[in-house]
Amino acid sequence: MPIGAPKSISTCKRFFVEPSSPKQRQYEALRAYFAEERPSAEAARAFGYTPGSFQVMCHRFRREPTPSFFVTPQPGPRSQPKKSAARDLIVELRKRNHSVYEISEVLKSRDLGLSPTAVREVLKAEGFAPLPRRLDEERPDRPRPTIEAAADVRQLSLAPRRFDTACGGLFLFVPGLVALALDSLARSAALPGSKMIPASHALRSMLALKLWSIEHRSHVMPHVADEGLSLLAGLNVIPKRGFLSEYSSRVGHQQIVDLQVAYHKQIDGDGLLKGESFNLDFHSIPYYGEHPLVQCHFVAMRSRRQKSVLTFLAQDLDGRAFCYSNADLRKGEESEEIFKFIAFWKRVHGALPSHLVFDSKLTTLANLARLDKMGITFMTLRARSPALKKEVALLPASAFREVELDVPTRKYRFPKVYEQSVQIAERNFREMFIKDLGHEEPTILLTNDRKSAKNVITRYAKRMLIENALSDAVRFFHMNALSSSVGIKVDFDMALLIIASGLYRQLAKKMRGYADAQAGHIFRDLINMPATVTVGPSDVTVRFHRRAHLPIIIDSGILDSPVKVPWWNGATLRMLA
Repeated sequence: MPIGAPKSISTCKRFFVEPSSPKQRQYEALRAYFAEERPSAEAARAFGYTPGSFQVMCHRFRREPTPSFFVTPQPGPRSQPKKSAARDLIVELRKRNHSVYEISEVLKSRDLGLSPTAVREVLKAEGFAPLPRRLDEERPDRPRPTIEAAADVRQLSLAPRRFDTACGGLFLFVPGLVALALDSLARSAALPGSKMIPASHALRSMLALKLWSIEHRSHVMPHVADEGLSLLAGLNVIPKRGFLSEYSSRVGHQQIVDLQVAYHKQIDGDGLLKGESFNLDFHSIPYYGEHPLVQCHFVAMRSRRQKSVLTFLAQDLDGRAFCYSNADLRKGEESEEIFKFIAFWKRVHGALPSHLVFDSKLTTLANLARLDKMGITFMTLRARSPALKKEVALLPASAFREVELDVPTRKYRFPKVYEQSVQIAERNFREMFIKDLGHEEPTILLTNDRKSAKNVITRYAKRMLIENALSDAVRFFHMNALSSSVGIKVDFDMALLIIASGLYRQLAKKMRGYADAQAGHIFRDLINMPATVTVGPSDVTVRFHRRAHLPIIIDSGILDSPVKVPWWNGATLRMLA
């Protein structure tokens, strides 16, 4: 090529079609879809994205159409003034055989605060090796951390005293815990226990941690010394992380089923579960260990397949509470899980569930015919096959009719629908092609529900309630935080989620304006507050500290009803504002 000649067209084109940086790659892919109007699958394939991940990218771009694609990254600081100012003192203290933690404390006392990690980096740069392990007599004389007592119900003290607790709001759940009769639930499920930590106390302890949104079992240690938390559980202290992690793996699947059966019988008649319609869904809990038995499943939040624990959940529509879970699932068993739930509901309530709503991947078309023969009404999505897409595309606009959904808060309230009858496994079903629901492609709904199209679509739109509940369970109840080191033993944690979410829903119904609030919102406004606890001869008084939302609790009337607490030897709980 002669000097001054332009670059070839192919070389210039490669800059755009083969972007080297991730940000440019995103930009070019989105531009191909939105500006050049290329099909999403084609744009995704051209720039190396999976169809699912590209759809997520498009969704985020619609919500935030001004991302920072071309912002020049700002370089970080080139100097470390804190390290430089403390370097000489760090070296001097190390020469006197001080550890990184001791050096860090000295620096903090002289307003040269550096973390032990920063101190370690300075010492490494100066050529110092780590200190060898020292005997106790070789260490400087300084306060040592105290070892908390072991959890033991026999050491529970109800002697008169007064103390402050950061977990004061948890006492609002005590009436609900008393009504649940956890002793009876633990006996019905034959949960493991010991003389130090009986089964009901173990169950109550783990429920308390779930209600307080403790993410991992290891995160319980900062709360071990809180007397309010241990008193709520009926123990001298909360069990340590070793016990909590081990306990989850000791509870078998049949015990989990029996626990859920006993829970349903205990709450029967309190209005939490109406049992008229249910949302069903799978959820994959990501797993990052090396357990050989953990299988790969599709993880929706990451838009990919990876090692995970597959769980099944059922949610009561009207009560918005989870009512059934199963984390003892293997590949090939997914399609039958819906019938396990049906059998469970019939065992507990004596009748089949009348109405089920789920997505297309929950079961097979043949099983839809089984549901129809059983007299169970269902709604589900149908997978958009190429043939179905072509069928929808060939329909004229006049074939669709507009309906108005009875969901005032919904953005897309006026979808267009075309319906026809289809035969599957010798059963006739309604097939609905629905446009303008906020999706790029038409929604294909399959049902045996004979109500009006408006009612059917409105009910299916409410399936988002379980999606919202799952998001809340991940964020607040930390459903994705595996409780056991054995990756496949999360069944007990899911059962705890069922009970904890039910307690939050029961409490929310008593608080004006919170009937539809998620657990995280309720915790932030009403539960996360300190209190002063006074233990008397025959009662325990909890006085909540002043908070902005305390009047809502007062107006609920929950403070006006003292309750006898069996695990406090019948002492009465009184709550005051």
